[in-house]
Amino acid sequence: VQLVESGGGLVQPGGSLRLSCEARGSALTPAAFGWYRQSLGQERELVARYAGAIIMYGDSVKGRFTISRDYAKKTIDLQMNSLKPDDTGVYYCNAVYGPSKYWGQGTQVTVSS
Repeated sequence: VQLVESGGGLVQPGGSLRLSCEARGSALTPAAFGWYRQSLGQERELVARYAGAIIMYGDSVKGRFTISRDYAKKTIDLQMNSLKPDDTGVYYCNAVYGPSKYWGQGTQVTVSS
């Protein structure tokens, strides 16, 4: 399984970005599919994920970020609004198939004026 991420970049505080991730190489639907991020010197943390049909958000992004999923295309998108400097970090796509976890290569998001 390969997770191919796109989006990310530099945006000013208050701006928006959209990330996308496509799961390639499996005909199966992942049991969990979502986004994590890691800021400099911090541990990787949950941003948003699907666990089956249940959506979970990290506390710091609730009300600002929205995750969506296209089952046919095997993609997930993350719409990020009202971005803050604290949202800066590397965002990783994650998919779980049974006992196996897969990670994308990561995409940088920088929120700065």
